[in-house]
Amino acid sequence: MIYADHNATSPLRPEARQAMLDVWGMGATNPSSVHTAGRAARGVLERARLAIGGAIGSRAEDVILTGGGTEADNLAIHGVAVALDGHCTFLVSAIEHEAVTKAAAHSGVQVRTAYVRPDGTLDLNQLQDQLSDWDHAKLGTPVLCLMLANNETGVIQPVGEAARIVREAGGLTICDAVQGLGKSSVNVGLLGVDYLSLSAHKIGGPQGAGALWHRAGAPLKAVTHGGGQERG
Repeated sequence: MIYADHNATSPLRPEARQAMLDVWGMGATNPSSVHTAGRAARGVLERARLAIGGAIGSRAEDVILTGGGTEADNLAIHGVAVALDGHCTFLVSAIEHEAVTKAAAHSGVQVRTAYVRPDGTLDLNQLQDQLSDWDHAKLGTPVLCLMLANNETGVIQPVGEAARIVREAGGLTICDAVQGLGKSSVNVGLLGVDYLSLSAHKIGGPQGAGALWHRAGAPLKAVTHGGGQERG
């Protein structure tokens, strides 16, 4: 059988499998512990954070490790809504994944649609029109949610241009790059976004592993609370 549905998931790569076996071979370890085994486990996490940052052109300390792309999307959307005390409006593109659309719908803040052109790309002129007379007092901060690559059509979105338009209007941009990483170049500096979500199983890594890149200084608050791991 020839497997060709990498937009759904990718088979685990041999090097990823070996890396997991190596970690499991370390035995019972807790990265929050201060003893030798705990520090070794912490080292594994920090090396992973460094590798992710290197892949997207960011600092390691701006990478938050998550349990997958959906969790990363939810953390970005709900974390922004909480950080802004609900004084924001999500502009969700008409072709976003349900991980984004449903998270925005359950965020407790206003949601508007950012429309796309017949070719499937975001309508930048329409976005400009939406933001040209934006009522910040009523609508709060505009927050664009725009994926990098569509999971059904493969269309690459003009994220950099859209993020610039939003930034000039005093807004923020959340980019779901789950389908883009590994298929196109991803550099957070060039994209100009404020948040970017990733998932390991789309690029040959294990399911249940992902990350959220968060631009230093951009508003974000924890939405789960516990031992303080990953800022939560």
